[in-house]
Amino acid sequence: MKRFLLFGCLFLFGLCVFSQQLAEQAVVINIEVPVRVFQGGTFVEDLTIDDFEILEEGIPQRIEAVYLIKKRTVERSEEKKRFVPSTERTFFLFFEISEYNSEIGDAIDYFHENVLTPGDNIIIVTPLNTYKLRSRVLEFQSKKQLSKELKELVRKEALMGNAEYRGAVKDLIGMAKSLATSSPDGLSNNAALLDEYSLSGYGRMPIEKQLMKYLNILERIRKLRRVDQQKLLKFAEMLKNESGQKYVFLLYQRESIPQIEPSILNKYLTEFQDKPHVLQGLYSMTHTSRRDISFDVELVKQAYADSSISIHFLFLTPAIKHVQGVYFQERSEDIFGAFREMANATGGFVDASANLTSSFKRAINASENFYLLYYSPENYKKDGRFKEIKVRVKEKNLKVVHRMGYFSN
Repeated sequence: MKRFLLFGCLFLFGLCVFSQQLAEQAVVINIEVPVRVFQGGTFVEDLTIDDFEILEEGIPQRIEAVYLIKKRTVERSEEKKRFVPSTERTFFLFFEISEYNSEIGDAIDYFHENVLTPGDNIIIVTPLNTYKLRSRVLEFQSKKQLSKELKELVRKEALMGNAEYRGAVKDLIGMAKSLATSSPDGLSNNAALLDEYSLSGYGRMPIEKQLMKYLNILERIRKLRRVDQQKLLKFAEMLKNESGQKYVFLLYQRESIPQIEPSILNKYLTEFQDKPHVLQGLYSMTHTSRRDISFDVELVKQAYADSSISIHFLFLTPAIKHVQGVYFQERSEDIFGAFREMANATGGFVDASANLTSSFKRAINASENFYLLYYSPENYKKDGRFKEIKVRVKEKNLKVVHRMGYFSN
């Protein structure tokens, strides 16, 4: 009896394992890949299912369907297997700015007048908060009124949210001017500037203290500009949970850090040769304001690609200020490179311009027309690994952009 029971248990266990293996083998998932194809700057809209090739981890895949989407409409479809693509749209307007200007207002107006349609969802991310405006908002407000309210919101929250950053930059300008007009004993040589900086205490500080304060302010700015990896990953997860087609327009304002004029810095390097601790501070000035990337770029790229969204990175380049005795050095090249890679990883658009409205129009034009390709990965395994996707078009002189892959989880 015991043997029979044991055999029976083993037999049932074997059936369970066999059933589990069958279930694993029966797992079929469908991968959706938005694809944009350009010849020069023009979207190519006459491609067929036979023109595309998809590879996952270097292995060719069978394309099940292709849909040509224009804005919210399926213009054309070719199906070997039927799908029901969602053309619902969610726009994420992400304002990473420290100062509001008329260019930003013009871009907001353009979005409401020429892009937003009834049924679209909008999510606004300011330096302070995140706001969700759902698809029925245009039933209660006109586009003009909605645009006016959004401009005021962005202006107010950019001002409030970055007050500490702007204050630190203002302090840095004051320190740079004070050092530019101070003699080695710490007293200003410029009578016109003496009272201005005496009030803040800069002009009467010994040079050593001025240098230390300058470095402390640089460090404070570096911390304020730090990009938090966990926040980036949480935002990617939020995007993934949104249904339909998702577009992120990331508006990032160029950062320019006030520096001491090189000729003045060289003067101090010569005059303080006998004070190593001062020299160390002077040398640090040329490096402290540079920001190391504070997040794993590859991991963040994969997370946003997995979210099946397109990030359009618009780098705003306002004119650099001119202050006597101070020069402004751009310190955005580090974060620019990281965000550009994120946008490319999602099949998005990247542009740097002082004319935001023009840049925004190009991003919109690049995003509104696309193909949706569907395929079912062969030998799919739910192993949590990132699967790299490559889409090709037989016509080699065409530019093809799409998300770089997905996590198999």
